[in-house]
Amino acid sequence: MTHFASYPSLAGRGVLVTGGATGIGASLVEHFAAQGARVGFVDIDAAAGEALAESLSGARYPPLFIAADLTDVNALREAVERASRHCGPITALLNNAANDRRHPIESVTSENWDAGIAVNLKHQFFAAQAVAEGMKQAGGGSIVNFGSISWMLKQGGMPVYTSSKAAVQGLTRSLARDLGAFNIRVNTLVPGWVMTEKQLRLWVDDEARAEIARGQCIARPLLAEHIARTALFLAADDSAMCTAQDFVVDGGWA
Repeated sequence: MTHFASYPSLAGRGVLVTGGATGIGASLVEHFAAQGARVGFVDIDAAAGEALAESLSGARYPPLFIAADLTDVNALREAVERASRHCGPITALLNNAANDRRHPIESVTSENWDAGIAVNLKHQFFAAQAVAEGMKQAGGGSIVNFGSISWMLKQGGMPVYTSSKAAVQGLTRSLARDLGAFNIRVNTLVPGWVMTEKQLRLWVDDEARAEIARGQCIARPLLAEHIARTALFLAADDSAMCTAQDFVVDGGWA
């Protein structure tokens, strides 16, 4: 039987997960709640968010679900404030929300370019901005921005998404420098192709499985739980001197 790490420093810690209702985000919520953290999570999918919160109602600190559109900066700020009131100071932020909808170059307009940047990049900055003061007052914290190996692999067919995810790593390094003096660490967690329900339903066919088999060094499906366990380490005090770094979890593909 495999046994995984527990992190005493996460017990009672205020944690905020964006895009936490489904997929990788839901796994983050489950794993942090299992560590005894006080978790708030934000998502536009109210039905999925409420169902996840109900399923975890028996946790030591039942997670708080907040329905909000993260591309609305005022709504995002209100969600952070509500989470802070419920969970205490947010000292771990998991900027997970994204939309990897496929889109050919010819279909991109100015409007859907801005919409893609808003959900995949812009919210990560404004969520970090919203929690930064509370982290300073608490004596430090950890911000984990979520990237993607897609741009590293020169993946086509979704230029707005890959541009956004490449920019996340620049954002991480900038924030790490500006916030490091306050003991706030900022890192990028870079997943490979994670076999979530959405990916399996929409895009993972036999051709995709063959591509994954060629790309990954480890011949096993990459699951949301693999990403969540790395996020636990990055949020915990165990990673106290890790900042401005990229942590790639992709089975050895990129």
